[in-house]
Amino acid sequence: MLASAVSVCLVAAGAPPTPLGVGDRLFPHLGNPGYDVASYDLALTYSGSNTKPLQAVTTIDGWTTATLDRINLDFAHGDVQSVEVDGETAAFATAGEDLVITPADPLPRGDWMRVTVRHTSDPVSTEGRDGGWLRTADGLAMANQADAAHLVFPCNDHPSDKAMFTVRVTAPNGYTAVANGLPTDVERAGRATTWTYRTLHPMATELAQVSIGRSAVLRREGPHGLPVRDVVPTKDREVLEPWLKKTPDQIAWMESKVGPYPFETYGVLVADTVTGFELETQTLSLFEKGLFTEPGYPEWYVESIMVHELAHQWFGNSVSPRTWSDLWLNEGHATWYEALYAQERNADRTLEARMKAAYGASDRWRTAGGPPGAPKPPAPGQKIGIFRANVYDGAALVLFALREEIGEEAFDRLERTWLTDHRDASASTADFVRLAGKVAGRDLGSFFQHWLYDEKTPPMPGHPEWKPVAPAVKAAE
Repeated sequence: MLASAVSVCLVAAGAPPTPLGVGDRLFPHLGNPGYDVASYDLALTYSGSNTKPLQAVTTIDGWTTATLDRINLDFAHGDVQSVEVDGETAAFATAGEDLVITPADPLPRGDWMRVTVRHTSDPVSTEGRDGGWLRTADGLAMANQADAAHLVFPCNDHPSDKAMFTVRVTAPNGYTAVANGLPTDVERAGRATTWTYRTLHPMATELAQVSIGRSAVLRREGPHGLPVRDVVPTKDREVLEPWLKKTPDQIAWMESKVGPYPFETYGVLVADTVTGFELETQTLSLFEKGLFTEPGYPEWYVESIMVHELAHQWFGNSVSPRTWSDLWLNEGHATWYEALYAQERNADRTLEARMKAAYGASDRWRTAGGPPGAPKPPAPGQKIGIFRANVYDGAALVLFALREEIGEEAFDRLERTWLTDHRDASASTADFVRLAGKVAGRDLGSFFQHWLYDEKTPPMPGHPEWKPVAPAVKAAE
């Protein structure tokens, strides 16, 4: 019935424009059926003011997977000036947070299509809506996780549809623009410079990054000759260098745990702004400047946070979640390697002690945010609402229980096999459960069912003495 209903939506030409989605439990209207994006080409023109809309052209190449007389794109925070499909002018309308395009002729299934949208991209957030462009002291950066790339450019905004990216940014001379991937061209013309970057691996839209600012690009070499580039406010390059120079060794540490770094480059983007989060944008992780400059943070803590975002390049970026309910695979693994790294840098911060504390709090986290494998939906407009403790330490706790259940050797083999089998793709919790059972040589379905979906935390294998900590009872007034 669902498949039939979707088919009707895709081919019913006379029906009014309707927002579609790929059926994500947490974000029902994200993504769109009927096509598979192969590549995005984003051309952005920045005026020099981070309060004024950028002029933009987004070109999307892809294949149709159904007969389409309409194409839905996610786009919600800019003015659309014109749309072309395969070089011909197409009609368009908005429906919810979708841009609904009607080509001159229906597109048959299995057809190659090119959609070109000329539009603006507004860096000023709407009230009550997180994400998209992030205004910094000297320009802009992106923070698109989980459902906000379509506040910046038209796209199929769901991690199940990864694609290649080319980004061209034109900005006044004196600014530096950097994006995911490697630079391919810098062209200066009069008072402006155009910077071009291209990814060598597919990327989810939520991981796109564009930085525009009065920035310095610092280059160094990582393991196996990997180009490492950091993007920092020019005025802060000296104070940040003691932290940035740690990255090559952190990459080598992660490689020793899970295998080769999966992309063409890596680096740290330091934004002079206050966000309350760091973000694993692909090949160029976003960090608040305050993480490195606030004197109260111990060195082991800052380094472990750097490793958290680095670990996401493997878990979440190279292997992306099939749906947002699979988020525990991203955040649980990044938290796991963050904790392992902290343990190696500070003997007082053991993984087991952290997991025991997490076990004590796990029932409360499950009540507040849902079990790790079925997080509760966020409040409307609050994308970061799904990023609760249940998918960080609560999900790392699942991995700890799994290692206790199957043994360290099998666990380490599972980690590496997972990354090899699903590199550059999207994968689900069911895929992980199947692979874990294959590696362990036995069915682990019941184990994962309890640990990922039960309202109460199961007993910890090997640690029967661990107990949940009851929440404090509020005193009577």
